Parts: sequence; C-alpha cells; structure tokens
Amino acid sequence: MQPNMIPTIDPNPLPAPYWVFKLLLLVTFLLHVIAMNLVLGGGVLALVAKWGSRNRESGHRLFVDLAKKLPVLLPATITLGIAPLLFVQVLYGQFFYTSSIVMAWPWFLVLVFLVAAYYGLYYVSYRSGRPGGKAARVMLFSMILIFLIGFLFSNNLTLSQNPSRWAGKYFADPGGWNLNLTEPTLIPRFLHFFTAAVAVGGLLLVFLALANWKRDYDYARHLLRFGGKAFIYATMAQFMVGVLFLVSLPRDLRMLFMGDSPWATILLLIGIGGGIGSIFLMSDALRKESIRIASFYVPIIVIVVIASMSVMRDLLRDAYLKPYFHPGQFAERTQWSVFPLFLVFFVAGVALWLVMLRRYGLSGSK
Repeated sequence: MQPNMIPTIDPNPLPAPYWVFKLLLLVTFLLHVIAMNLVLGGGVLALVAKWGSRNRESGHRLFVDLAKKLPVLLPATITLGIAPLLFVQVLYGQFFYTSSIVMAWPWFLVLVFLVAAYYGLYYVSYRSGRPGGKAARVMLFSMILIFLIGFLFSNNLTLSQNPSRWAGKYFADPGGWNLNLTEPTLIPRFLHFFTAAVAVGGLLLVFLALANWKRDYDYARHLLRFGGKAFIYATMAQFMVGVLFLVSLPRDLRMLFMGDSPWATILLLIGIGGGIGSIFLMSDALRKESIRIASFYVPIIVIVVIASMSVMRDLLRDAYLKPYFHPGQFAERTQWSVFPLFLVFFVAGVALWLVMLRRYGLSGSK
C-alpha cells in the first residue's frame, strides 16, 4: 500500500505518555472482555439449560435465574467497552476509523443490533417466569444479535490491521457494504472469543452456586456441576481453536509466539499452562464438590490467562501494523493537573462497578 493511503497521525499531542494509554487500553479491554464473556456465555448456557437439561425443573430455574442477571451484565459490558474503544481511537485511530468507513453499514448495524438485544434481554427478564417458550426464543434472538456484534467487531479489527486491503475493498463497493471475510484469521479469531465466552459463562454459574450454597444446597450443586462441566468442555475446545488461530497467522507473525519473541512465547505458555491447570482444578472441584476451589482458585487462573491473551492480542496488532505504526511519532504533553484526578475516578468507577455487579448481577436466586 502507498503511504498516502493511510491517514496522517493526529497532530494533537497525547495528554499523557504513550505507555499510559497502552496500559489503560489493556486494563479496560480486560474488564470489557470479562463482562462480555459473562453475557454471551451466560446467555448460551441459559438456553442450553432451558432446552437441553434432563431435569426440566432445574433447567427452567437456571434459565430464569440467568435471565434476570443478563440485563445487568450487558450494560456493564457496554460501559466497560467504551473506554478501550476510545483508547484504540487515540492510539490507532488512523487505522480504526478507516476500516470503519470501509465497512460502514455493517459497522453501523452494531448499534441497531445492540439496542435490539438489550430490549430483548429486558423482555426475557420480565417474562422468563411465565409459562410458554416465548421468552427462550427471544433470548435466542438476543444471543444471535450479540454473536453478530462480536463477529462484526472481529471483521473491523482484523481489517484495521491490514491496510493493504482497504483500497481493494473500498473501490469494489464504495457504498460501505464490506466485510473482511477473506481474512484467514477471522473465523478462528472469532471462535477463540466465543469458546472463551462459554467457559467464562460456566464460571458465572459457579458464582451463582456460591451465592446459593447455604440457601439452597441442592440447586447450588446443580449449578456447580452444570457450570463446571461447561467450563471444562469449552476450555478443552479452546485449545483446538487456539491451534487453528495460531496456524492461520502469517508465518512471520506465528513465529513470534514460537520463539522469535521471548515475551510473546512466555505469554503463550502462560495461557496454555493456565488453561490446563484450570481444567484440572475444576475437575477436582467437581469431584470434591468444593465450591471454594471452583469459585476462587479457578477464576484467579482464568483472569491471568485472559490477561495474557489480551497482551498477546495487542502484541499481534502491533506486529501487523509495524510497517505503518510508530509510537515515536506521537507528540506528548502530559496534563499533570488532570491526570491524577482521572486515575482516582477510574479506580473508583471500577470499584463501584464491581460492587454493583456483586449486588445486582451475582446475587442468589430469590
């Protein structure tokens, strides 16, 4: 691609050092991904429980319980997603804005799908306890929309890190009905997120089991078994999808995680080791019916794995954009009078979000 095909970098100086924005991008993206996984994974498992559970009574109760949590978790996902999206625009705006224009209409549909999914989840939360299967069908509709939103995000982000494809796609359809379907990593990358969401959705059921452990032991045991098995199976599938994703990368980028970059290789080994360790720990928790192992030790390992995968994702983006993106080009003018106040409000906001999540999203069934 010719250099002039990429917009020039924003001349306005960054109000904080580059590394601060990079760190905030990674932290906020980690929080967003966890919340997003809870929504998508929780919704998928709610439908599995409703339509596939052998114990129809327990399956229906689990569906109703999750249906009342998801309208709380979705706005948390949206709120936590705004920050990393803004940081992406600050650091990679010249790439992200362009890819968004190339696939203008599918990208605009993200808002339409999101609003429709949001209303659907609220409808389900009010109707889930009533007889009939309409609530489950609406839940399925909302999950399909959230699934499509994730797919469109994967299209945009993979397209943003491949500037050489912009001109061909734009001139082939200047109207903006473009996707990045010819990208070899698109499907493996998206499936990598989807299987992770199901695994984290299993942990959501484990947390609900913890909330009900002393109140309703039999139901809590059902939640632990169902959620624990979902976590194990999804994590096992994640290994296969991860290998497919790694193989789909261009060779020079793939080799970053296989020895060319010690840092990237260590992160990959942490992800693999953490995934294996979490499977064994969850299996042990199910065998012993230990809610402590399942709700404390396993989530800690999972957070470490997700964090390592988030950093790997960022390293991969920078490797894709290495010919075009140079952090040294940014002008910096740190606003020290505002920056500490921003950090205080940022930490307070995350803490408040965690309190609200525990109070309204992860409480036991009534």
